[in-house]
Amino acid sequence: CELGKYPPAREYLYSRGLTAETIKNFRIGFAPLEWRTLHDFLLSKGVTAADMIAVGVVKQTESKDKLYDTFRGRIMFPISDSSGRVVGFSGRILHAEENSPKYLNSPETSLFNKSEVLFGLDKAKKEIRVKDYSILVEGQMDLVMMHQAGITNVVASSGTALTNEHLIRLRRLSNRIIMSFD
Repeated sequence: CELGKYPPAREYLYSRGLTAETIKNFRIGFAPLEWRTLHDFLLSKGVTAADMIAVGVVKQTESKDKLYDTFRGRIMFPISDSSGRVVGFSGRILHAEENSPKYLNSPETSLFNKSEVLFGLDKAKKEIRVKDYSILVEGQMDLVMMHQAGITNVVASSGTALTNEHLIRLRRLSNRIIMSFD
């Protein structure tokens, strides 16, 4: 959902130093703290429940009789492939809950393989080639802030372990990588 409808989410991002332009450029949004908002919206657009489950935006209850949104009450970062097509999401919880992880990523699907996808590669690949090195950071906020500061040869592993597939993707653009993990 658009952040304008959820002032606490927008204010959180502003408090972290993001600008409205950066939020727009990275298509950062918000998933309301509701159980079926996305499910109902997608259903109204003709998306089948099976497709929603297959891409990981909804889950089934243990009894398999009900569906619910995977991401609820989270700042949403679309994760794109190297061509800029959205293949998954990472959601940062807005208000901490006892048993909820701080970040929740899309599950592995036919579109999203976290061992292969680097957050921001679609936006960074040109500059990586030009500068002949990449900077690898740990998460979405680190990457977004660096891009906002004008350092655009940055990619993120999205909190996942660095894999050989990540390195192979980066090596196609440059043999030099600077790692900046906190």
